[in-house]
Amino acid sequence: MELNIMAKTLLHLFVLLTALISLAVSDPLSDNFLQCLSNNPNITTTDFVFSQNDTEYSSILESTIPNLRFSTPTTPKPLALIIPLTYSHIQSAILCSKQLKFQIRIRSGGHDSEGLSYTSSYESSFVVLDLRELRSITIESGQNTAWVETGATLGELYYWVSKESQNLGFPAGICPTVGVGGHISGGGYGNMMRKYGLAADNVIDARIVDANGRILDRNSMGEDLFWAIRGGGGGNFGVVVAWKVNLVYVPEKVTVFSLSKTIEEGGSSLFNKWQYISHNVSRDLFMRVIIKPALDESGNRTIEVKFSSMFLGNVDKLMETVTDGFPELGLQEKDCSEMRWIETVLYFDDYTVGRSIDVLKERNSVPKSYGIGKSDYVKEPIPEEKLEEIWKWCLEGDMPVLVLEPLGGKMHEINDTRIAYPFRKGYLYNLHYVEKWEDYSTESFEKGINWMRKMYENMTPYVAKNPRATYVNYRDLELGENDNLDDTSYLNAMNWGSKYFGDNFRRLAMVKGVVDPDNFFFFEQSIPPLIMCEEKSGIGSC
Repeated sequence: MELNIMAKTLLHLFVLLTALISLAVSDPLSDNFLQCLSNNPNITTTDFVFSQNDTEYSSILESTIPNLRFSTPTTPKPLALIIPLTYSHIQSAILCSKQLKFQIRIRSGGHDSEGLSYTSSYESSFVVLDLRELRSITIESGQNTAWVETGATLGELYYWVSKESQNLGFPAGICPTVGVGGHISGGGYGNMMRKYGLAADNVIDARIVDANGRILDRNSMGEDLFWAIRGGGGGNFGVVVAWKVNLVYVPEKVTVFSLSKTIEEGGSSLFNKWQYISHNVSRDLFMRVIIKPALDESGNRTIEVKFSSMFLGNVDKLMETVTDGFPELGLQEKDCSEMRWIETVLYFDDYTVGRSIDVLKERNSVPKSYGIGKSDYVKEPIPEEKLEEIWKWCLEGDMPVLVLEPLGGKMHEINDTRIAYPFRKGYLYNLHYVEKWEDYSTESFEKGINWMRKMYENMTPYVAKNPRATYVNYRDLELGENDNLDDTSYLNAMNWGSKYFGDNFRRLAMVKGVVDPDNFFFFEQSIPPLIMCEEKSGIGSC
């Protein structure tokens, strides 16, 4: 009898354990998604898909999340990470996601400021298409062009361009671990934009996988879609898998300098002068300003104004240019360093300075922290008498940084409708606010976020209006978002859409209505499809 009872007990435990194991390994992905992928004759293995049960899942997901605010225990996680090795993997992932009604998120570098390439605020299943393995770079030196796949980093692109020629470069951002795909999609600021425009201004072809799984180039996608993907923000119209870009001339030696002044040392008046001249000086000179708290000689907290600059020429020509246009800066030759353009990438990146340029080939992750950011554009210099108040607001934050990028030059010459990025003539500089904190406590979260909201509100009188312009590569969900998965309202999206794209937003929505009318590529701030109908309203679902 006892043996019989024990046998039944063991049987029940075995059944329970089997059920638990089955439950652990069974999910919508394993039951449906993998099966769907396997049905594609071009897919011979699903080793490029990692479900939540795979040991590599967490390390892959977290590897390119620099902002720990989007890597908490409560952050929604994707059902699967798809690491495509071929374009057919992307095509299948799109078609299977459509069939199973999964959302899809597209990640190239993971630096997006709201984590939209790997999270979702909607109660729905979603997968992440991580393009890290699609990173080939083909330099066409005879034509001064290159094909670069979306998963490559800016550092990788810079490295291989410099290996081809010391007189070739590409005008894009200073952070080498940023993914090419997202950076170009939103426009792409960089040290050479006053000379050559944005990264997106220098795109001459592209390959995209659309919502129907078709691979299109510039000729087959048409000029409207090609216009939209250059500055219209990542993830709206399809999966851009590669860009063909123009490479630009750089001299064998360029000159850099970083000069800091506290408020007590005259930093405030120098910043005021910078507002008037930084967009008007030689387009070979790019003078970024970084404002943050620092300690003075007595150990008291103050504000430091740092001029972080690159000049496309030698030190003698730089000194002549600065002396003529900004003599108050007091720049001396000893403050400057001549170097190859590729070496400036390390100079301006805090995490690779002093290392070999070979580090740019590696996909090293940057130090991680918690943070929040917002951005503005400035069309008129902030009055000098108001600067002291702004410095006081900065000192109320824990680790705030204000980064100001001057425009002018080529940026003022390009028409604001040439590509989807709109902020050209009349805009003096972009202002990026960043606040960071080091721990996961509720108190730190609230303090950092509340400081940012207050700072943004306080700056209202001094920045662009109607609309209050914002750079799409610094996404900000507090500007508004699509309410739910069924929200395809163009009118509801105009509040944030006009801030990112100005008058170009309507055209972007019309392109979306043609290429993705069912709104498959949907996320919190995706561009809604505007479908033009014969009805008098002109807006609606046909």
